[in-house]
Amino acid sequence: MQGTREYNFDGLVGPSHNYAGLSFGNVASFSNVKSASNPRQAALQGLAKMRALAARGFAQALLPPQDRPNFRLLRAIGFTGSDADVLARAYKESPVILACAYSASPMWTANAATVSPSADTRDGRVHFTAANLNNKLHRAFEHAQSARSLRAIFGDEQHFAVHDALPSTPAFGDEGAANHTRLGAAHGAPSVELFVYGRVEFDPSAPSPKRYPARQTLEASQAVARLHGLDAKRCVYVQQNPEVIDQGVFHNDVIAVGNGNVLFHHEQAFADEEASLSQLRRAVAHAGADLVALRVDTGQVPIADAVTSYLFNSQLLTKEDGKMALVIPQECQENKAVSRYLANLVASDAPIDELIHFDLRQSMRNGGGPACLRLRVALTETEARAMHQGVLMTEALYHRLVAWVEKHYRDHLEPSDLADPQLALEVHAALEELTVILNLPGLYESQA
Repeated sequence: MQGTREYNFDGLVGPSHNYAGLSFGNVASFSNVKSASNPRQAALQGLAKMRALAARGFAQALLPPQDRPNFRLLRAIGFTGSDADVLARAYKESPVILACAYSASPMWTANAATVSPSADTRDGRVHFTAANLNNKLHRAFEHAQSARSLRAIFGDEQHFAVHDALPSTPAFGDEGAANHTRLGAAHGAPSVELFVYGRVEFDPSAPSPKRYPARQTLEASQAVARLHGLDAKRCVYVQQNPEVIDQGVFHNDVIAVGNGNVLFHHEQAFADEEASLSQLRRAVAHAGADLVALRVDTGQVPIADAVTSYLFNSQLLTKEDGKMALVIPQECQENKAVSRYLANLVASDAPIDELIHFDLRQSMRNGGGPACLRLRVALTETEARAMHQGVLMTEALYHRLVAWVEKHYRDHLEPSDLADPQLALEVHAALEELTVILNLPGLYESQA
């Protein structure tokens, strides 16, 4: 059997990275509303992470940012005239909507799509379904370009299938891989696909959060599994604990992360922990592996500390020696409870024996940690050769992108700067050059 590697596709932070506080339910995003951002620093921090992991031998690639501002959105809701007129009027009448049109949130590619590797699918292809993200205006229009980018990179239909987003209605609220993970013996082995949902659209008696919205529905998760042609015996659907959603855990990847046969999770992650883990253990055993559940108790790490540090919004990566490394934001080391827990974890006989930390503060202040920034795609050697090679992180590409960022990105962006027509021109010029660097001509659709 061919060797299979997990490729992490990190989102390249866009030039319009800003703090508009658009994501109700995301505590970090809301806490930093209207602060000045540093797009240049954000992009360089993300690139440094990609470079370091690639240098360690992990398979690393990137997804490009999306074109901003979204003039189609602004014109569709009545802002007319020249581009400069549209920006000026939108800023005057509804600066929040203008911020939505400028959002750089596609940087969090865990929300770009749900991915099922070929080992799991009926037709033996890698399947992607772009997430509709219909819970938030600033993200609800991302799926069209996400699907376009995925088709540009995974265009060989012999090996890949890219599905459009589910219907954009509350019944099919879909947030992508942030609520999905695989658990099994190896990346290339048929595995269990775990779908975590926040609410059930067609069962009003099912528990749901009361303060913040549950963004993923059971119906959406089931639809994705059908589209991907998954074996029902290897699909597990569990409900996220509505009480932790109300404490700022807006996606499952803020409270749990899985890799191989390991599930690293907080004791309050699921609505019914005992039943959820029992169901998952049976399914993983049927797939030929033993589930290792690393449970973090509330007494060790309270929910508030898990959310502020993004302990679980970390990457769990398998190293060459078979042990695992946990890629964490530096906030984990600055939180006493989390730092103490992690020190004990790596000193134990648990599968995780190494911590790799990065400064991702620009992303963290907007509510996204290491796991938010990446989309995991397990590929055989043949599939890896069939995808577009221009997005693979190499030392040469890193240096080209650093020079590109330093040329095009601002190092200070205030909310009022979104009204500046020059910013729109700068973003467009940057992305035009990026298509050349990545060898992806025609990546962006004209907004004219």
